[in-house]
Amino acid sequence: MSDETGTPDTPKGGPRPEPIRFFGTTWVDHDGGYTARRIAVSAGSLAAAAISCLVLRFAYQGLSIADVGALVTLLVVVMFAVCSALAFGHTWGAFTKRPDPERQSSLRGLLTIGFVGSLLAYFFRSLTEAPGEKLHREEYDQARAAHEKRTSRRTGNPSRRRRS
Repeated sequence: MSDETGTPDTPKGGPRPEPIRFFGTTWVDHDGGYTARRIAVSAGSLAAAAISCLVLRFAYQGLSIADVGALVTLLVVVMFAVCSALAFGHTWGAFTKRPDPERQSSLRGLLTIGFVGSLLAYFFRSLTEAPGEKLHREEYDQARAAHEKRTSRRTGNPSRRRRS
């Protein structure tokens, strides 16, 4: 969060919400076509997952045509299934907790191979909210509360306060 000018209801100098991919900052007040964007993201990620499965089917048929053997074919299928399951779990977890950058870079290859799992996680999360909205909302609310606490001023002179 930055301490620059935020949304209209945020005081000048307050924290700005962090934009989410495909949603910008519409997730804050659920305005600006938020529902339409969620529907489009859901449909798009599901369509991309379906097309990806079709491409993987072509790859499987290519292995069958090449007659590489049952063991190699089985290993490829298991590799894509395991990597997709791991990518789904990692992507789903990244919507609720910031991933460690070092771990993220070390898992880049696995996430690339298991892209179908990542697409499906994106689809399922977008059915209920913008992917990552809960995490961003928690961080934004904490930043706003901290900003309010920092900028609230006392009224009156404390030395003139009556003591009972």
